[in-house]
Amino acid sequence: MDACTLGALMGVVGSTALRLHTAPAGPGAPVTEALLYDAHAPLPHAPGALLLAVGVRAAAAGPLVRAAAKAGMTGVVVRGEDGPVDEAEAHGVALLAVDEEASWHQVHLVLASAIGARSAPSSGLGDLFALADAIAAATGGATAVEDPRQRILAYSTVPGQPVDEDRRQGILGLQVPDSVDNGDQVRLVFGSDAPVRLPSLSADNLPRLAVAVRAGGETLGAIWVVDGGTLAPDAEDTLVQGASTAALLLLRARAAQELDRDQNTGLLRRLLDGTADASTVAHRLGWDSVRVAAFALDSAASVPDAERTLLRLLDVVRLQCEARYGRHACVCLDGVVYALLPAPGEDDAPRTPQERPTADRRHRQLAEDIVHRAGQSLRVPVRAALGEVVPDLGGVTDSRADADTVLRLLHDALPVATVDEVRPKVTLLRLSDVMRERPELGAGAWRQVLAADAEHGTDYARTLMSWFDAGCDVAGAAKALSVHPNTCRYRLRQVGRQLGIDLADPDERLVLWLQLRVLGECAW
Repeated sequence: MDACTLGALMGVVGSTALRLHTAPAGPGAPVTEALLYDAHAPLPHAPGALLLAVGVRAAAAGPLVRAAAKAGMTGVVVRGEDGPVDEAEAHGVALLAVDEEASWHQVHLVLASAIGARSAPSSGLGDLFALADAIAAATGGATAVEDPRQRILAYSTVPGQPVDEDRRQGILGLQVPDSVDNGDQVRLVFGSDAPVRLPSLSADNLPRLAVAVRAGGETLGAIWVVDGGTLAPDAEDTLVQGASTAALLLLRARAAQELDRDQNTGLLRRLLDGTADASTVAHRLGWDSVRVAAFALDSAASVPDAERTLLRLLDVVRLQCEARYGRHACVCLDGVVYALLPAPGEDDAPRTPQERPTADRRHRQLAEDIVHRAGQSLRVPVRAALGEVVPDLGGVTDSRADADTVLRLLHDALPVATVDEVRPKVTLLRLSDVMRERPELGAGAWRQVLAADAEHGTDYARTLMSWFDAGCDVAGAAKALSVHPNTCRYRLRQVGRQLGIDLADPDERLVLWLQLRVLGECAW
């Protein structure tokens, strides 16, 4: 299907939510995506994009309009009515406005949903829009195609047909407004083998003509036509024929989506274990710089059906990631759900030190949202770990290793963390792994310290760790131990006399601390 146009977008969103001040290129100008302006990042070259002027006063948006024109964008959306119309016309950029109180997040969500729906890929959903237009033209009523969950998959844009508030709200959110009456009507439609005429649910809404879409006994969705009182005499026959065509399109779309998802899953599996060609995956996903996010069920929690719960966690992660990044790669491996999160590439990196924290906050917010949603729906605590951002997909295995290590450090009080937030603990944990794998690194006096404590009831290990932590200050160590400084000095002398450890040697002190801390797991 052709890309969404400015005219089609305005027809869907309507003049109430989005007002068009000027469109020098006309209503046929393509709209490919909605972007949030980030003052700390260079403006990307994005032909056809609508740029949402976040943090920029409408009256001061002239420079942003010029920059958008240079970047090939179709238009700029400002908040308020005093936008730079003359500047927009001079540079051939559409200027649109939303209300002062509008939330940029909500505006972005609405526009992205509308643009994404009208620009559906050639998996079959794009053809549903053409079918909706054809049914609307033949029946004389605005048409929508929905799935069994009442999500709107496609809708008509035939001009001049009457619509009501339910249709407007449904298209804006790509979801039929939830109500008891709507649910009752849906059950009537799905329970009938023929088109059903349904009365209006309120004075503000219009009647409907609807039919279920089925294939082999499975209900795939429904087609709804707004009845403004002028439907064609053969509208029901048209709807029956349309349902048959819609069933084929929906089955084809499902097959294409599952194939696409399977291909992405397979690529991600190989990418995570280091056997995939990074350039091939980058071309398919359209990303370079990424980080790996790892999600896991709390290992201490009791989960009756862990395998099924893990698959449900995969669904939650995939849904949230796709809502933010579109087509996405998520996979379940070894009891962990992994997702790639796109990050700014080196060429796009901000020139201020604030950029990385901003990217971290966005990724962390996504991880927190998933942990919260998954915990509520699965009734099991979920942990989320974020690896390092890597400049290309060749570094994904390293980012995965980061995420896997961070997962081992998470607990009830810290359910989400990036590798940078727990870098010291990550380093110590990795040192522990290396030292346990290499017996020669575990040789030394630390075992004598622990053996002496176990055999004679001494407190050498705790005294040593307190002394190390106090910067080898006896007074500080004594305070931490709640003993007299002379007691602390005596114990340290005994370590040297009984165990032959030279605490005056800085190298020996360092190795002893590391071995006690990492191998002896002595942390006080």
